Amino acid sequence: MNLTLKVWRQKNATDHGRIETYEARSIPAEASFLEMLDIVNERLIEGGGEPIHFDHDCREGICGMCSLTINGVPHSKERGITTCQVHMRKFRDGDTIWIEPFRARAFPVVRDLVVDRTAFDRIVAAGGFISVRTGSAQDANALPVPKDDADASFAAAACIGCGACVAACKNASAMLFVGAKAAHLNLLPQGKPEQDKRVLAMVRQMDAEGFGGCTNQYECEAVCPKEISADVIAKLNRDYTAAAVKEAVC
Repeated sequence: MNLTLKVWRQKNATDHGRIETYEARSIPAEASFLEMLDIVNERLIEGGGEPIHFDHDCREGICGMCSLTINGVPHSKERGITTCQVHMRKFRDGDTIWIEPFRARAFPVVRDLVVDRTAFDRIVAAGGFISVRTGSAQDANALPVPKDDADASFAAAACIGCGACVAACKNASAMLFVGAKAAHLNLLPQGKPEQDKRVLAMVRQMDAEGFGGCTNQYECEAVCPKEISADVIAKLNRDYTAAAVKEAVC
């Protein structure tokens, strides 16, 4: 396959950045999107050029590092997959592909296609944990959990923190991410004691990081590689309202 790449290049967070054009020649159709970028980078380096900087780690759709916007859509138009799981057979010979970083004030560009997503880490550190004794493992049936709650918690826990939800939202909202992380714990008995403290801390940290508000247009749900439901946002709103009322009364 022969392709034309329109790639965002930016030296650092203060650089204005620009789109540069590269020719990707003789790309195997079975190559993944990141392997295609590897091939292009090898040729750039051989020619004395500067390689295109991008994030990656597991290349198995687990880590969430491969945060690229492909033709205007975070992780590409394919549903339920990350950038590293996109294969070049999904494109046509001669296509022009636009590749940009995730866009959000809270995700400053480090270089080229690499963004700083440590704002997510600070949100999790604010309350995405439980405080319990970690002694011997309990019997599996010691803490009964309703199946619906267990299933919903498991689905929320699938969030890999890639940030596609933020990049897709016109407000750069992190509500799907925060909702998933809070629901994962708030639905289980182990997370109940700190539920109010958790949801208040995480939402307030999210606001402090500069993420926008949710306007319920569901772009986040549409691009989530783990197909997490926007139901977690509704639960987050309910939990936050209840916690805020309790805090005000007390």
